[in-house]
Amino acid sequence: AAALLLGFTSVSDQLKAQMVKLPHHYAQFDIKMGWSVTTGNNATTIDGIIQNVRYATMEDIEVWVSVSDAKGTVLARSVAYIIPNRLDRDDSAPFTVKLPLAVSATTKLLFTYKYTGADGGSMDGGVTNWMQSFETTPGN
Repeated sequence: AAALLLGFTSVSDQLKAQMVKLPHHYAQFDIKMGWSVTTGNNATTIDGIIQNVRYATMEDIEVWVSVSDAKGTVLARSVAYIIPNRLDRDDSAPFTVKLPLAVSATTKLLFTYKYTGADGGSMDGGVTNWMQSFETTPGN
């Protein structure tokens, strides 16, 4: 039985190992994220992993991705709601965002993530509602 336990890793540990292998990465004080971008059949799929690196808990996590033209007009926008609904510190979860158009390697993608973070220990539970955005391209 001991030999079987030595080979066991948690789902979160497996996701962290997968995230390292993904071609695109972003890190900030609160999260780490990795993802891949695939296009085909006039659509784009962004498969990724998000990790809570800051708060005791993160809940109601959303990952939005939008594509705009050169004038800033939004051409497509989609969201992934992270399941499980709650990520404890150092936990990770997968996400998938599907856009109804094919992007090129130079298309600007605007990622926006939002969540409710809590550290506990105070009257209001140390709750923070947070939203952060960053821009990237599939070719980065």
